[in-house]
This record gives sequence, C-alpha cells and structure tokens, in this order.
Amino acid sequence: MSDPVEDYLSSLAAALQGPKRTKARMVAEARGDLNDAVSERTRAGLSYEHAAEQAVREFGTAAELVGSWQRELTIAQARHTARAVALTVPFVIVCWTLLQRADDSFWHLPRAAQHLAIVSAAAAVLAAVTLAATGTLSRWFPTPDRLPLTIAWAGTAASMSMAIATLALALSAALGTDWVLLTFACVLAAASHALVAGSARSCRRCARLITDL
Repeated sequence: MSDPVEDYLSSLAAALQGPKRTKARMVAEARGDLNDAVSERTRAGLSYEHAAEQAVREFGTAAELVGSWQRELTIAQARHTARAVALTVPFVIVCWTLLQRADDSFWHLPRAAQHLAIVSAAAAVLAAVTLAATGTLSRWFPTPDRLPLTIAWAGTAASMSMAIATLALALSAALGTDWVLLTFACVLAAASHALVAGSARSCRRCARLITDL
C-alpha cells in the first residue's frame, strides 16, 4: 500500500526545479511537518492512512505550493549561477593576462576571442550585482522578477566565450612555444565553461517555470 505522505512529497519534488540541496532541504522540512501532523492525529486515535490523508489535505495541494517554492528555488539557482560566474570568470581573465605577458603568440589568437573575454567580464559584474540583489539587499528591496533569467543568459554568454577561448587556447598551445602555460589556461577555461554552462542551463529552466506559473 502506498504512503500518502511519500506520494505527496514525490509529486511535489518532481514538479520543482532548482539546486538539489535546496530542494532536498525544502522537501525534508515538508516531510517533518507532515510527519508531526500525522503523529498528532494517530495519537488522537486515527489510523495512519486516514491521518496521513488528512494531514496531506490540510497541508495544501502540490500545485498550490509549487508556485511559492519554485520562486524560492529559482532565486537559489540564480545565486548558484551568479557564484559560478563570479568565481570562474576572473580566473579565465587572469589566464588571458598571464598569457599576454608570457607569450607573444597570444596576440595571434583571434580577436573575437579577446572581445568575448570582455563579455565574460561583464557577466562577472552582473553576477556580483545578482548576489547583492538576492542577498543583503533583498532584506530591503524585492528581487526583480527578470533577474534570474537575466543572469541565466549572462551565464550562457560567458560560457560561450569560455568555450571559444578554450578552442583558441588549444590552437595556440599546439602552435606556440610556451605550451605548458597555454595548456593549463585551456584546461581552466574548459572547466569553467562546463561549470557555468550547466548552472546557466538550470537557471533558464527555473526562470521559465516561474514565468509559466
């Protein structure tokens, strides 16, 4: 026989998108509240099944909770993406600077890749703004509705510039003399791309969900 509480929590978790730890914490808190409600009713003489059904019914339908919970998860995902951008982009920019000083062949890289490094820098600035707007400033000002989608696309743009930079650095490593430093920068850019691209993709998905609510 299925458990009404676990069935309810499973449907709720399936409807939510966002950082795994945050979602797991929210579902665990809901499980704790429901278990307390069920225990209170069983002590009053109800069977577990009836107590669980009653507790779930009074807790609210999954559809009713998804709206507010998804907004919280979307903000959490936006912060996750902003942190990923803020932490990785500066390292990539430092690599470009080091390469500029270490090897003249750096300037043989496509100009487009150098311009895309500026895009990454702009995304890092926006990431810092996002962290502030969803952190300390959120105590006094509401988080703009479009901010999660904005940082999602900024992260996407930054990840694309990292991908192009990775290809350019790989080519330079193959043709240049200081291939050790170039290879290190290439690996760092590739890892940064993977981290930011995945987080930005999840952020876009979350932002679309709250738009549809």
